[in-house]
Amino acid sequence: MGFFARAGQIAVAACQPIRWLTLAMVVLTMGIVLLRYAFGSGSVFIQESIMYMHGVLFMLAIPMGIAENSHVRVDIIYSNLSETKRAVIDLLGHCLFLLPVAGFIFFISFTYVENSWRITERSSEVGGIPGVFLLKTLLPITAALMFLQGLASIAAQASLLLNAGKTK
Repeated sequence: MGFFARAGQIAVAACQPIRWLTLAMVVLTMGIVLLRYAFGSGSVFIQESIMYMHGVLFMLAIPMGIAENSHVRVDIIYSNLSETKRAVIDLLGHCLFLLPVAGFIFFISFTYVENSWRITERSSEVGGIPGVFLLKTLLPITAALMFLQGLASIAAQASLLLNAGKTK
């Protein structure tokens, strides 16, 4: 189970720095507003960079949400259950839903990303960011990190259930 715990730590460590993108997006948005209303100017590059940061932030926040157990669920029922029952629900949910969805996204996105890389897809806007293919690469990366974090969570829940069985 140590491998899975380390895999989960890798997924979390890879996603930690993205939290700073929120501050960068706020600062750049203020800059765009200032440029537009104070100087009557604008920048497609800056506007697209905010969209890219937003994409990176949310795509890499998915594995973080799984790691921190802050993803969406029906908490009204879940919060009133025992730790063992929550572990069973998490274990089943990760095995039946998270891993298959992450695997599906990983494999289905390859052709999409490969085609984008093949043509080095650029922004359709004049002056935009010439790296759309890089942003699309986040799809399989996010899926792989979700899968790793799912394995780490499954190992943690299985360990909790095994240890709960030993204490009885």
